[in-house]
Amino acid sequence: MHTIEHYTDSRLFSQLDAPVIVFDSGIGGLTVLREARVLMPDRHFIYVADDAGFPYGSWEEAALREHIIGLFAGLIGRFHPQLCVIACNTASTLVLDDLRQAFPDTPFVGTVPAIKPAAERTRSGLVSVLATPGTVKRAYTRDLIQSFATQCHVRLVGAERLATLAEAHIRGEKIDEEQVLEQIMPCFIEQDGRRTDIVVLACTHYPFLVNVFRRLAPWPVDWLDPAEAIARRMLSLLPENKDKTLHYHADLAVFTSAKPDYAIRRLLQGFGLHI
Repeated sequence: MHTIEHYTDSRLFSQLDAPVIVFDSGIGGLTVLREARVLMPDRHFIYVADDAGFPYGSWEEAALREHIIGLFAGLIGRFHPQLCVIACNTASTLVLDDLRQAFPDTPFVGTVPAIKPAAERTRSGLVSVLATPGTVKRAYTRDLIQSFATQCHVRLVGAERLATLAEAHIRGEKIDEEQVLEQIMPCFIEQDGRRTDIVVLACTHYPFLVNVFRRLAPWPVDWLDPAEAIARRMLSLLPENKDKTLHYHADLAVFTSAKPDYAIRRLLQGFGLHI
């Protein structure tokens, strides 16, 4: 099991300006952090990338559950966060309830496929959920469809290589667009004169590729990114910060490998994160 190194002294944080942890298997959760900072510029964030465990799709469920709970035991002990955000659909659909039970004094916000808003917005009734294979196979995902989208035809598309392609794209590497097209094409359905009109981005890595998706897609669709809705949920759970000039702390990035490469360091510096 990978552990969290002691990157900062948690005693520096008072109760009022304790940090918000944003957690992902890699760097896709930066899409959520970006929206959270827009809504909460006065908050202190710690971004945690479990790059030592990436990608989560190759893990057995029991081992991954134990791994993530162990990581949060270390994170909560070090940083005493006000709130933890699981900015990863694969992790949220597997372990969110377990984290809430294990750490009842810490609020958790999960990231789950935006099936409900997609069902409310679709005009054609044809919705696709573009996700990792782990998210697709979860009972949690199918329960969302059963609860909110029975009037729609929902296709679940498990893209095996797309998160890795997104990570490469974020690093500035050239990616094979034929592979991207191959991964997204199952989302596009034509049925009785109707076409898919909404694709749910059910992995926080995918919004980094959305401009590529738009260019390669066989027809225009609404690529539904839940990051803004997650940020609003975070804001609703945090106590009001009446003193906007309260103690300032630089936002931090923590990597479970402790060895982010140069491209990632440059990217995080662009986000204003200190490693």
